[in-house]
Amino acid sequence: MSSLSQVLTPARSLCQAPGTSKKRVLEQAAHLLAGGLQDLPAQSVFEALLAREKLGSTGFGGGIALPHCRLAGCTAPIGALLQLAQAVDFDAIDGVPVDLLFVLLVPPDASDVHLQLLRQIAAKLSQSELCQRLRRAKTSVELHQIVCQTEVDECT
Repeated sequence: MSSLSQVLTPARSLCQAPGTSKKRVLEQAAHLLAGGLQDLPAQSVFEALLAREKLGSTGFGGGIALPHCRLAGCTAPIGALLQLAQAVDFDAIDGVPVDLLFVLLVPPDASDVHLQLLRQIAAKLSQSELCQRLRRAKTSVELHQIVCQTEVDECT
C-alpha cells in the first residue's frame, strides 16, 4: 500500500495557494499535479477533477476537501496538498468554506489503492491538531514536512 509520503512531494505541497473559487483552486491543483506527471497536461487533470466534483462535492467538512479521481495516463498514485490563502466555497457537507485540500490522482485500475489512500488521508485530515498545524505552516516545505512527520510519529 502507498503512504502519503510516497504520493506527496515538497514540489506538490503549496502554502498560501491562490484561488477565489472551487474551479480556480482545482485549476491550481491540476498545475501542481501535472508538473509531476509525464504526458499529462494540466488541462486534462483539471477536467478530470472537475468531472469528479460534478458527481458530488469532495468537501467533507471542517474546512477540508479531498478532491480525487482516476485518470487515464496516470501510472501511480500522486497527490498534492494545498493550504489556501483564503477559504473558498466548496459545497462542503457542513457549508464551511475550504482552506485545506489534499488532491489525489490514481490510475484507472487502482481501485483498492485508491480507497486505501482516501481512507488514510481522510483519517489524517480528521485530526484537528494536524489540521491546525497545516493551517499554521508558513512554507510549502513545512507543509510537506508536517504530513511526513505524522507518518514517522505513527511508526514509532
